[in-house]
Amino acid sequence: MSQAGAAELADVLAEVRRIDIQTRRLVTGVMAGGYLSVFRGAGIEFESVREYSPGDDPRSVDWNVTARIGRPFVKTYVDERDLTVLFVLDLSASMGGGFGGWSARQTAARVCACLALSAARNGDRVGLVAFSDGVDAFVSPRAGSSHAWRIVRDCLALPAASPATRMAPALELVTRAVRRHAIVFVVSDFLSEDWQRPLAVCAQRHDVIAVRLLTPELTMPGQRLMQVRDPETGQATVIDWRSPRVRAAYAERVAAWRLRTEKQLRKAKVDRMDVPVPLEPGADHVAGPILSFFRMRELRGSKR
Repeated sequence: MSQAGAAELADVLAEVRRIDIQTRRLVTGVMAGGYLSVFRGAGIEFESVREYSPGDDPRSVDWNVTARIGRPFVKTYVDERDLTVLFVLDLSASMGGGFGGWSARQTAARVCACLALSAARNGDRVGLVAFSDGVDAFVSPRAGSSHAWRIVRDCLALPAASPATRMAPALELVTRAVRRHAIVFVVSDFLSEDWQRPLAVCAQRHDVIAVRLLTPELTMPGQRLMQVRDPETGQATVIDWRSPRVRAAYAERVAAWRLRTEKQLRKAKVDRMDVPVPLEPGADHVAGPILSFFRMRELRGSKR
């Protein structure tokens, strides 16, 4: 291995150790119960029906059997012991830079670490599909904490084949190749435009959650001149943030993107977890959005 390659590997391993320290307490503490209740609490495989007992969840009533027999019956489920959790991770250039204390990709790695280690602690299998303008890597789902840490390492270290973004091939691979029902976290800044239909198709087979990374660049900086560079095309532009017209146009574009993305996700019947990329690193910046998502799913009831 070259000296540059050894230094890069050392940086990746140091980052993995930092993530380990930051996520260990979260995974074994406040986050553990949320993962269990959201993804494993009521089970996902139908077993049988039985007569209603006081305290049963009204949402489990089997209305067809109830109407036929004349008294309430509920559906019972068994907890599937071999869940598959799959991360579909954006490696494109827009995930690598920015104004934050972490890049979007570093933030994504921490989100994946919390979820992957929660899954590993419960015996679930974890896999990864990484993409830029095509599928760059596919790590088959496996159980075990060592495999979960391999996923975290890959989230940080896998090279992108291209600076550009095209999510459709990765989603199509998940739909085609992962036959068994899976929990699929699509982790991206969602700045590309090709994902709507393949995401909806994928959601027909799997429980899909869009993890939308919100970078600080979505909020306008102070009123000054700034040179910015598109990380995917390399094109440089000077922006005068002192101009009210420029600021108004930028705010309008960001608001339109947010609204369009959220509408498309609702239409695809995909849940959304918004994770702001923090200006200052801190574990709470990762735990907060995940726990808010868990609470939302608990209140609404897990998808079946």
